[in-house]
Amino acid sequence: HMVYASSSSVYGNNAKVPFSVDDPVEHPISLYAATKRADELISESYAHLYRTPLTGLRFFTVYGPWGRPDMMTWKCTDAVLAGRSIQVFNQGEMQRDFTYIDDIVAGVIAVLDHPPTDNGTAKPGGSVSPHALYNIGNNRPEHLMRMIGLIEEACGKKAMIDFQPMQPGDVARTYADIDAIRTDFGYEPTTPIDVGIPAFVEWFRSYTGR
Repeated sequence: HMVYASSSSVYGNNAKVPFSVDDPVEHPISLYAATKRADELISESYAHLYRTPLTGLRFFTVYGPWGRPDMMTWKCTDAVLAGRSIQVFNQGEMQRDFTYIDDIVAGVIAVLDHPPTDNGTAKPGGSVSPHALYNIGNNRPEHLMRMIGLIEEACGKKAMIDFQPMQPGDVARTYADIDAIRTDFGYEPTTPIDVGIPAFVEWFRSYTGR
């Protein structure tokens, strides 16, 4: 059973929210999203040809300790502590389904020992091969400015905001429908950003000595 990382970016500019694994995802608006959708399609073909069970997990805005330095929460925390301005796109009118790393790990563990069956029935995502797709998110979109406010509180410093227009290839909102993984595995995220952001900032300050 191979479990692989996909992304909420595959949903692109879909108007329907929350995003469900059964929604159409045929129009990626960034190259990153296109690569993630290609990953899913290759996995579907592999499961069909070789009957190997595969599960793709569409992660929603992951944050937390040991995250990537190019991710928003890391960049914002680093900028606030350093006294640098933060570029905020779409004039701040952005929402993200921020998902703490512990909840991501819990989702991965939930599916790991449960490979999709090869019995011809449709799996989440629509495949009749042994290939399933699940969203892993907090099931709660948060305004970007609220996230920045929590970073300000945790750092004890105000952010300098540089509002910018929307970037090409970006989306205004993400919102995970987690009914499939909740129904199949009892998955439930437990970390709201009010808890996760201060925990991340505490780790960041310890890690960077700031």
